Amino acid sequence: MLTITLKPGKEKSLLRRHPWVFPTAIERVDGKRDELNKPGATAVVKAADGRFLARAAFSPASQIRARVWTFDENEPVDHGMIKRRVQKALAYRQAVVRDSDAIRLIFGEADGFPGLVVDWYGGPSGQLVCQFQSAGVEAWKQPIVQALIAATGCPNVYERSDAAVREREGLPQVTGVLAGAEPGDETLVTENGVRYAINVKTGHKTGFYVDQRDNRKLVMDHAAGRDVLNCFCYTGGFSLAALKGGAAHVTSVDSAGEALALAQRNQALNDFAPERAEWWDDDVFKLLRHLRDEGRTYDMIILDPPKFAASPQQVERAARAYKDINLIGLQLLRENGLLFTYSCSGAISADLFQKIIAGAASDAKVDARILKRLSAGADHPMCTNFPEGEYLKGLMLMR
Repeated sequence: MLTITLKPGKEKSLLRRHPWVFPTAIERVDGKRDELNKPGATAVVKAADGRFLARAAFSPASQIRARVWTFDENEPVDHGMIKRRVQKALAYRQAVVRDSDAIRLIFGEADGFPGLVVDWYGGPSGQLVCQFQSAGVEAWKQPIVQALIAATGCPNVYERSDAAVREREGLPQVTGVLAGAEPGDETLVTENGVRYAINVKTGHKTGFYVDQRDNRKLVMDHAAGRDVLNCFCYTGGFSLAALKGGAAHVTSVDSAGEALALAQRNQALNDFAPERAEWWDDDVFKLLRHLRDEGRTYDMIILDPPKFAASPQQVERAARAYKDINLIGLQLLRENGLLFTYSCSGAISADLFQKIIAGAASDAKVDARILKRLSAGADHPMCTNFPEGEYLKGLMLMR
């Protein structure tokens, strides 16, 4: 087994149980040549004085050189560990998720699987979709798949390991069937009484934004009688929730024609009257200005853009983009109207996001009151020792 010895003083983050080890903290790596070049090999991490700190997955190509599996010296990294952690993750989801068969079953470090995301759609006869985003979980792929099938009773497992982070781990992007049947073009899920058709093979992430479940319910609960504008609507998650909640009319905007087509399919799937919704294929930034120039206003506006900052180097540019859309969004909002605004950029902290929105309100010359701070659902738990796991943040505001 590999041994990673840290430089003096560099053990502090591991003693605080932070699960990442960076190259600058490492004094040396000892082991056989084949292990040194093997992504995902298990390594013992030791302090400079020889103390055991953790067992971790070694990734020679990554800037996160090792990701911790366990801080317990008596816990081996083996098939038993994989099974126990999958079963624990499932038991937790069964306790906290209600009124939905679209579930985040594994959420990376929070469930003891660094770099792994697993979403479960449609129950035992449905579809498991996995993203193996680090060398460690890639090395344990087959045992993980077997454990998922055994725990859930769902035989169909599809891989969507097509995120750019794979390349930073020295791994190729891959997709395809890992077990069971090839998924069709539509997988049906139900969430809070709304039916959604999703495409797990070509859709964003694993096909659906599971993380926004609780926030879609919040929109549903406040939509009755309102004229709603949903920007960056994708396949209509928030739009359909608003229609289910009794919105008078919903205008939805996205620049992806295929996503809009599926959104309209979802509208029909739920028997929502065609005249209650419009689907616009347009650039949100340009459209918001056009709507403002026309003097249009709305009772509820939803701003859920894609990730604007993929790294800390992009934060300044992303902050300008967030401020831009929120400034105009607040100007388009009627008195006592509601704005639901989000950032899924991990590099944008919750505090910074609130400051951006405050600046937007100030420049828009409106008074905006924060009614609720928003985040991902309970099936996306955040470890206290791993704040990097908190990527989705949002605010519910009233003008």
